[in-house]
Amino acid sequence: MKKAFFLFSFLSIFFFSFAQQNLEGAWTLKEGDTNIVLLLKDGYFTSTEYSKNSFINTWGGPFKISDKTISIKKEFDAQNSAETGTVKQETFSEKDGQLTLKTGDHLKIYTRLDDGKAPLAGVWKITGREQDGKLVDIHQNGPRKTLKILTGGRFQWFAINPETKQFSGTGGGTYTFENGKYTENILFFS
Repeated sequence: MKKAFFLFSFLSIFFFSFAQQNLEGAWTLKEGDTNIVLLLKDGYFTSTEYSKNSFINTWGGPFKISDKTISIKKEFDAQNSAETGTVKQETFSEKDGQLTLKTGDHLKIYTRLDDGKAPLAGVWKITGREQDGKLVDIHQNGPRKTLKILTGGRFQWFAINPETKQFSGTGGGTYTFENGKYTENILFFS
């Protein structure tokens, strides 16, 4: 009985991890002049909308996958702070570099930009910044935090307080990391 439980637990963890890794990375959809970019990395999800000249919206939080449903617990929503703390569920399918998400009657098909694999890829908590050539700590009290997601070639940072439902700002775009040098190309900034 213990062996069967262990095997079941191992297989459950394996398939859960495999499912999340299938979706990890960056995905994009263009609707008219609007770009929508999804970033999924290390159990965290963001969705951002922007056009050539303006930031439109962003929201995100931790995600889990069960069968063909992705559940995202919103830690922030730039346009609607009342959504913070709610869970958004979407059914999905993924095939040949296409991610199809369905919410109710709405269907959106995203194209993979990267698979989330790179030396710096992950979800990072920002604790300091360079100011006048010196590293200065960012003072963060309680649940306020600034996170940065890096996938294979995309990035997004965001400053939030999930407890008070405060969204303070975001920025993102593409990045390169070559010969120890990290360079960002900013595509949106709130």
